[in-house]
Amino acid sequence: MTEFVDFNLKLAVIEELMYGEDPKLAPWSLEETLAAQGFSGDLWQYSFDNFPDQVVPEARAFFESLELPADLLAGVHQLNFDGGCQVYFECCPHWDGESDQFDVHSLDDLRHLPGLKRVVCADLLAPHLQDILRSLGIELVF
Repeated sequence: MTEFVDFNLKLAVIEELMYGEDPKLAPWSLEETLAAQGFSGDLWQYSFDNFPDQVVPEARAFFESLELPADLLAGVHQLNFDGGCQVYFECCPHWDGESDQFDVHSLDDLRHLPGLKRVVCADLLAPHLQDILRSLGIELVF
């Protein structure tokens, strides 16, 4: 199993593999998961009331345990850090895209992404992380 150091970087990879333009994994839905557990309320309100500054536990459990095979990871050529990514909505439906809740803090997991060539919304990464990406020859799109 591929272990990720930075959960938020793993989420960016999942965005590409599950919700991107050419998905390789079936999409996962927090709403469907909670509905299967009997929840029928407003998802935004549930998230806001119960998990104001955190990922909904069902989403965290699913995404943390999601195995990402090396062959799929090798095919990831782009990551997108836009605050409007679907994976962030699945994690925290009420998140406004403005706080640092999904900021990446480590690029140690790039070793799992040998085909990475481009990072979109790179301005949302800390300058030192941008520098690391540049030094690796990865295109940054702001």
